[in-house]
Amino acid sequence: MKNLITLLGIIGALPLFAQSSTSIEGRVTEANGEPVTYANVILRAAADSSLIKVEYTEDDGTFRMVNLPTGDHFLIVSYVGLPTYSSEVFTLEADQTLTMPGITMEEAPTDLAEVTVTARKPLVEVRPDMTVFNVDKAVNAAGNNAMELLRRAPGVVVDNNDNIMLLGKSGVRIFIDGKPSPLGGEDLAAFLRNMQASDIEAIEVITSPSARYEAEGNAGIINIRLKKDQSLGTNGNLDLSYAVSTHSRYGASLGLNHRNDNVNVFGKYSHYEGHNANYNDFLRHQAGTQFDQFGRNRYGWNNHLFRAGADFDLGGNHTMGVLASGSLNDFVSVNNSATEISDELTGDPISRLRARTEEEGERDNLNLNFNYRFDNREGQVWNFDADYALFRNTAETYQPNRYYDPTDETLVNEVIYGINTPTNIDLLSFKLDHERPLLGGSLATGAKVSYVVTDNDFGFYNYADGEPIYSPMQSNRFEYTENINALYGQYQRKFGEKTSMQAGLRLEHTHSIGDLTSEQVNDNDRVERDYVNLFPSAGISYQLNEKNGLRLGYSYRVDRPRYQSLNPFEDRLDELTFQKGNPFLQPQFTHNVELTHTYNYRFNTTLSYAITNDMMAEIIDTLSGNRAFLTTRNLATQKVLSLNVSVPFSVTPWWNVFANASLSHINNEGVFEEGKTVDITRTTFNIYQQHTFTLPKGIMLEISGWYNSPTVYGGNMQANAQGSLDAGLSTKVLDGRGRVRLSVSDILLTNRWSGLVEFGDLRMDVGGGWESRQLRLNFTYNFGNQEVQSSRRRQTGLEDEKSRVGGDN
Repeated sequence: MKNLITLLGIIGALPLFAQSSTSIEGRVTEANGEPVTYANVILRAAADSSLIKVEYTEDDGTFRMVNLPTGDHFLIVSYVGLPTYSSEVFTLEADQTLTMPGITMEEAPTDLAEVTVTARKPLVEVRPDMTVFNVDKAVNAAGNNAMELLRRAPGVVVDNNDNIMLLGKSGVRIFIDGKPSPLGGEDLAAFLRNMQASDIEAIEVITSPSARYEAEGNAGIINIRLKKDQSLGTNGNLDLSYAVSTHSRYGASLGLNHRNDNVNVFGKYSHYEGHNANYNDFLRHQAGTQFDQFGRNRYGWNNHLFRAGADFDLGGNHTMGVLASGSLNDFVSVNNSATEISDELTGDPISRLRARTEEEGERDNLNLNFNYRFDNREGQVWNFDADYALFRNTAETYQPNRYYDPTDETLVNEVIYGINTPTNIDLLSFKLDHERPLLGGSLATGAKVSYVVTDNDFGFYNYADGEPIYSPMQSNRFEYTENINALYGQYQRKFGEKTSMQAGLRLEHTHSIGDLTSEQVNDNDRVERDYVNLFPSAGISYQLNEKNGLRLGYSYRVDRPRYQSLNPFEDRLDELTFQKGNPFLQPQFTHNVELTHTYNYRFNTTLSYAITNDMMAEIIDTLSGNRAFLTTRNLATQKVLSLNVSVPFSVTPWWNVFANASLSHINNEGVFEEGKTVDITRTTFNIYQQHTFTLPKGIMLEISGWYNSPTVYGGNMQANAQGSLDAGLSTKVLDGRGRVRLSVSDILLTNRWSGLVEFGDLRMDVGGGWESRQLRLNFTYNFGNQEVQSSRRRQTGLEDEKSRVGGDN
């Protein structure tokens, strides 16, 4: 809190240095009044047509340019599929805010008599600072969950354990509406699988975040923007979905919104239920013994999600809002596995292990947010967020392990376990941001204070005569507390007509305590850390000519261990295979350098290099007694050199294409105890394409596909190639208020994973899959007033912490 008070004092003194602001604002619409989203708005000098500034329209079609020079200028507005708009010459005076008259862009003419082509937000937008995947415009997205959508996002790779990588790098930070999620690991995967496409507006991929963002996330940030209603008055929307594969799943959601001149009240409820199945195949060679394991898991879920809030216009450019969101998730999982144990040299069978894991539990969460914002419309903005979030997870597991003789007929031994694992996580944060004109540029400053408390119980039971007996020697309790205080400053300014720069510095102080309580003797049952880090970032942009621009950027970032990665619980697949946390895990730190070339404000080519020290990686290791486990360890370094190219273009007025290709050279190195090493070098590439066709009768056809070449997952898994081909159709119904979508995913059944793990004397061939081929049917309907302005986009201040809370779905 001292840091927050200090910052308030610093910011309060800044008016002494503030400068006046000359600005332009306006709104761009189609002929039918619909807003044109993300159109290019270019300001040029009237004397020589030199470039002054470039901005992009928001979701409601509005744009705003600040800190402009005085004199005579004109505006150019362009958008794919619409003719370019050029304004008359106008004069800007000092301290003037010029409101442009409404800009209307007519439809582009077409020679296709039966095809009507209208402007629509592209499925993928390539912006200077991010790539945006517009989920609500994608035909194939309907019926998917967020994890499935991420597998198809440009430049994003999701491995077999649902870890997310970006341009070959792990350590991606997930944001929800601009706030970092506190979840991590399996809990984050479960959260994303519970989030449906019908609730998502767009996925933003940010590879080089500035100092305004938390320093967490060495590979970058993926921000999931939830849908907000676009209308005044009273309105709503209904969404129904059904998907079928080996099993089926279905969902429904209802959203309502009411807004007048001063108050906006909104809410949404969603329910999703279904079953899914996956399989794993492991062939493990360890200490002269071979373990051939096959497992099949059936998972069922019943999820209720809600979101409600209100925004208040207090007058005088002051707004205030409250927001509550959460979910109630019940799940049941049954995993059956069989392991044939044999002598590696002779191939003679030794025994067979049959295990059945029955797990049942709940994952519930609640998020509360208070927001205050002041915008004086002259470049000066204040924003304050107070957030509280809680997560309550429970899981009860029953696992019989039965050993049979080589004939698989005689029961030799039986070991039955029971595990009870309640987890409580509470998060509190306060965040203040301020932006103002300064010395011909713009200065952004801010502070954040966050507190996290986690309490994890691990109760282990041995069964005797059908009754559970508590085992204190195998049970424990892990409590973790963390406080992070952060300050940042970021300055950006344009020098002349072609050059602009941005420089920022973020300071973060972290204090954490991990307490492990157990009957076992352990000299290291308490881990306390206290450290301060500076995270600089900088960028310089140069406009070579009207269509070509360059940007060079640098950032230094951190990834702290996910809360569940610190927890030393044993999550057992069977008696011989499990995963556990590591309470001694250290943060990893990354230097990122990026050089980006932009052509025509849309085509991006990025060359980047990153080096990560103490990289956190999932490692498959061994224990005595022929046991193997998955845990997170610190490698020495990871080095990644990557090239990424994004190309959106139109073949014809009715055929739009987005293509993305990335090439990465990855090197993982690490030396551990007992001479075990990791030294893997792999060159890998990723290709993504999306084709959208506007057909007669208002039908939209979408064909998309992606391919990942052999790569590296975690720290020591060399993964084979995988990919997917998807297709879908959509059409409007009920006078344009409804839309029906039919799609099929993974048509060729190529979305399967496999690979090789080598570590010490362990060699393991792994593989698996899930119900990736699905037929989906989706219906959406909008009712009420659909013509006016939307509620303001709301973000909270806890998204960084939420991305580190770790569940299963």
